[in-house]
Amino acid sequence: MLCQSCPRLRAYCARVAQKKRASFRNEDYWAQPVPGFGDKNARVLVIGLAPGAHGANRTGRVFTGDKSGDFLINAMHSEGFANQPTTQHAKDPLRLIDAYLNNVVRCAPPDNKPNAREIQNCERFLEAELAVLTRVQVVLSLGNAAFDAYWHFMARRNIIPSRKPHFSHGSIFIQKKDSGPHLVTSYHPSQRNTNTGKITAVMLRNVFKTIQTLLR
Repeated sequence: MLCQSCPRLRAYCARVAQKKRASFRNEDYWAQPVPGFGDKNARVLVIGLAPGAHGANRTGRVFTGDKSGDFLINAMHSEGFANQPTTQHAKDPLRLIDAYLNNVVRCAPPDNKPNAREIQNCERFLEAELAVLTRVQVVLSLGNAAFDAYWHFMARRNIIPSRKPHFSHGSIFIQKKDSGPHLVTSYHPSQRNTNTGKITAVMLRNVFKTIQTLLR
């Protein structure tokens, strides 16, 4: 059954699917909660904020169908975490290697800004995925909001300290053996951040280089 825990998000997704972007006017929008995607044996979990209104909300696959997704997948491909550098639609041959993608919120929010209750409502999906992804050694949070959500989620389970550190790009939080995955942070590859140069292709590739080093 389609999740209805966040009426504001469900209503917004439905409106977007009716008032389509002109370039996608002949497409059927997914307009439902977007599940995670990737290698079920992954050692790397990449967590974003929420589906793009005309990206994953349209295609039905996380980080697929917009410039943000291509920016991320290109960086992952360069470091061996994806078999191709682009992510266009849910039926393309993209395959993730040792990596899994998801968002802290499964439905596209207005202005890309879910509220605290909506993030909390989606925690059960993150928890279910972490229960299945038993080999995860490194978590990459894309952006401050994803970092906050993941940190608080783990702190409530006494896996990491309750006091959250300041977010900054490229931070590394090392966990003791068998006490949970390491955490790496990055600016989100949103179109605004990439257009302004807040995050560049080299910066994001270097984050994945760091992750490869942690795995070794």
